[in-house]
Amino acid sequence: MKRSTADSAVLFQYKGIPSAGQMIPLGLQHVVAAVVGVITPAIIISGSDVCNLTADERTLMIQASLVITALATLLQLFPVFRRIGSGLPVIMGVSFAYVPTLTSIGVQFGLSAILGAQIVGGAVAIVFGVFVKRIRRFFPPLVTGTVIFTIGLSLYPTAVRYMAGGDAASVWFGGLRSWGVALLTFAVVVFLNNFTKGIWKLGALLFGIIVGYAAAFAVGIVDLSSVGPAGWFALPELLPFEIRFVPEACVSLGIVYVVNAVQTIGDLSSTTLGGMDRLPTDRELSGGIAGQGIMSILGAFLGGLPTASYSQNVGIVTVNRVVNRMVFVFAAVVLLAAGLVPKFAAVLTTIPQCVIGGATLSVFATITMTGIRMITEGGFTARKSTVVGLSVALGVGITQVNGCLSGNGFPGWVATVFGSSSVVVATILAIILNLILPKDPEENASAPAEQ
Repeated sequence: MKRSTADSAVLFQYKGIPSAGQMIPLGLQHVVAAVVGVITPAIIISGSDVCNLTADERTLMIQASLVITALATLLQLFPVFRRIGSGLPVIMGVSFAYVPTLTSIGVQFGLSAILGAQIVGGAVAIVFGVFVKRIRRFFPPLVTGTVIFTIGLSLYPTAVRYMAGGDAASVWFGGLRSWGVALLTFAVVVFLNNFTKGIWKLGALLFGIIVGYAAAFAVGIVDLSSVGPAGWFALPELLPFEIRFVPEACVSLGIVYVVNAVQTIGDLSSTTLGGMDRLPTDRELSGGIAGQGIMSILGAFLGGLPTASYSQNVGIVTVNRVVNRMVFVFAAVVLLAAGLVPKFAAVLTTIPQCVIGGATLSVFATITMTGIRMITEGGFTARKSTVVGLSVALGVGITQVNGCLSGNGFPGWVATVFGSSSVVVATILAIILNLILPKDPEENASAPAEQ
């Protein structure tokens, strides 16, 4: 009995080696919670309506996403030079939060511009990490929540387009089969999220996709032709795609990297508060954000997409309080192994877009509601209403009117930077309004204590 208690106790300590019987199921729990978020951005960005990659290129991008997620997580668990990596129990990998801006860049300039902007964005994240103490005051929960809320809103059209079949040129687009499969997938995810517990709840997206995939196969909208030629083992390729630096794209994505660095601060803080009963140190925050930037840069050279911390996995830590890093190491190793098997990645590329749409609608809704929770923290005031309302109105409004920033007098780059992604405008305006509008009385009262 004492031995069993001692074995369990190590799970709640950062260092130490738990038994395989404990480590494997707890690690797989994190894999199940993360894997859909890892692969779906690559599926969306490589699709025919964004970058229009070939089947082989899509397989390669999914492989790179899995590998980068594994390496980014390991870097967080085992910091390099004591300055790169947080040394905290987190899962970090390719993130949905960048998808709206990546989609805009991909449609206009192609994948090469995404990868170039990703390198610049990674450098921005590293600088943010170095100066995190001085910069973070510009991003209180009101600003960060407004931006996250805008990200969620801007993702909804993507989910609905995918539910309809993804590519408007597809014979399945807008048809009964696509919508039927999408709504079945959506229903399974909603049911598992709200009426089950444990692994069924944590893996709701994964199980929803499995059911949706089976239904899609049954109605004949699954194409398995790319699976057969795929190999069983392959290391990631260096520079599989061209890298091009487009200034407008670099500025747009750089701004989004700043926002996601702030979100990483929130995730790391939630991890230490929920699992370690303390706040993260400045070094942990700085190292975590710097590691995020470095892995994004490496991801660009391997054909992957930008990285961020995974809030869903942070939620697992706050619930079960398991912080032993070997649990997270096991999860990272599983993701790495999956990324080294092209045939596995090829199978993932056969998931119909209607299935992806049905599964991710709830993810995008969760992102939106996370923003709302951050905004309403401590109550909802007239000042908050002004900051959020105006920022979202201008950010979303500009993107809904094609060509509104491309008339006489506007340089071409203005439309690309400010007119193609609602996130950029909403971020800038939220920062400005938060700085210039009079503070609420309770904010003024707490200001000296915060300093």
